[in-house]
Amino acid sequence: MYRRLRYLRESKKIIQTDIANILNISKSQYCIYETERVTIPIKHLITLINYFNVSLDYIFEFTNTKQYKNINRDINKDAISKRLKEFRKENKLTQTDLAKILNTTFSTISSYECKLNIISTNYLYEICKKYNISADYLLGRIDNPKYLNK
Repeated sequence: MYRRLRYLRESKKIIQTDIANILNISKSQYCIYETERVTIPIKHLITLINYFNVSLDYIFEFTNTKQYKNINRDINKDAISKRLKEFRKENKLTQTDLAKILNTTFSTISSYECKLNIISTNYLYEICKKYNISADYLLGRIDNPKYLNK
């Protein structure tokens, strides 16, 4: 993920300070994200993918398609809730089952499905990678494709 963020930044000849300013964080904090010492929060990822006009699936290296047609630039808590539940049921998983897979708690999964919190970057990535589902789809940014080609 971070490799593509760095590539996009460097290809546009943008320095880390510029990206930090876009995210309203310090340069050192952005450097920590880009060097993979800490996972970048989903809200910052959304800001960056909108800035670079690429999909989250591209940044996650799930696809080489940089952008989808008819993309919603925002994340949608209602769609996340609905699509996460739908995904779980399609895979015959309870909230507890999914929590175990992600090494988290039932209440964390419940908070995503009840629209109390936005899904974390790490959990989103793990779900999408394991089940071959689009991160942009789960976040309500696109309706198609739902599943990624392998």
